[in-house]
Amino acid sequence: MSCCCEEKKTYRNDEEKKKLITRLNRIEGQIRGIKKMIEDDTYCIDILTQCSAAQSAFSSFSRELLSTHINGCVVRGIKDGDEKVLEELSSVLEKLVK
Repeated sequence: MSCCCEEKKTYRNDEEKKKLITRLNRIEGQIRGIKKMIEDDTYCIDILTQCSAAQSAFSSFSRELLSTHINGCVVRGIKDGDEKVLEELSSVLEKLVK
């Protein structure tokens, strides 16, 4: 996992980008499926079940991205003496656990 923060950008290798984009494409497909269920007057419980699956998939995506950030950007920032990375991490963790 490479995560190099520079000017508020994170450069990822092609494999990392592909992995994250593949996950997002799946989530996008799930959301489209939920929309279609609404259009087709699908039973509420069935839609809610799919919503739960989509939320779980998005949470998994967020955890993957957070892990990459911690193991790359945060570690690198600490080594470079940038204490702001810890403030940013704390702030984003507060948002994620709400």
